[in-house]
Amino acid sequence: MDNDDKLIGQILSRREALRILGLGGAATLLASCAPNITETFAPTISSTTAPITEAVANGTSAVLPMCIVRPEMTEGPYFVDEMLQRSDIRADASTGIVSEGAPLELTFNVTQVGANGCTVLPNAQVDIWHCDAYGVYSDVENAVGKTFLRGYQVTDANGMAKFTSIYPGWYSGRAVHIHFKIRYDHQEFISQLFFDDAFTDKVYAQEPYVQKGIQDTLNSQDAIYSHGGQSLLLNVAPSGGGYSASFNIGMQI
Repeated sequence: MDNDDKLIGQILSRREALRILGLGGAATLLASCAPNITETFAPTISSTTAPITEAVANGTSAVLPMCIVRPEMTEGPYFVDEMLQRSDIRADASTGIVSEGAPLELTFNVTQVGANGCTVLPNAQVDIWHCDAYGVYSDVENAVGKTFLRGYQVTDANGMAKFTSIYPGWYSGRAVHIHFKIRYDHQEFISQLFFDDAFTDKVYAQEPYVQKGIQDTLNSQDAIYSHGGQSLLLNVAPSGGGYSASFNIGMQI
């Protein structure tokens, strides 16, 4: 799992975000944000609707979308470009067998950050992949040829991409997480989503998770989470017979 523990991003201050938006002087893309990727988006910003006013270097005020900068993180060793365009990623494409686990509806709301705020970004490809309830990834190691819990969607006219998956399991040395990649116009941004530890404990008290037991690595013990994972935490809520969560992310492109 060592290859899954290499951080490649950073969190920006609000003033640095101002510079990215061109509101605090010359716009800066901060290429050093992701030195190990040849083509990436600049740091990402999660948008809400309410603007805020911030004083900039020249003493004037500027309106900045109320955004939280998201760090870019490692792709890890388990990305396989299956090019499976599907909303429901639970099944293995070759056998139709559906992965066991609590259903998780995950929605991405993707926007583009500009000088005037965040606008929806249609036609962006959003890939997600994660391990099953027992900590196994498809199409690697002992599951080569399988495609469960992998897939992509293209954002619609509202910048939205929805997935049906399961609450991910865990494997030793890592906190519970979901990998995601956003591709647009020959560029890509890669990061990971995390889950509240206490909430995860409740999920793992159920079948089939209880068969594997309690996770051995909390968020506070995870080398990747410690570098910005708090801004990548999903707010998961019970929904029907499973759970749902949404994630807002703005791209500077």
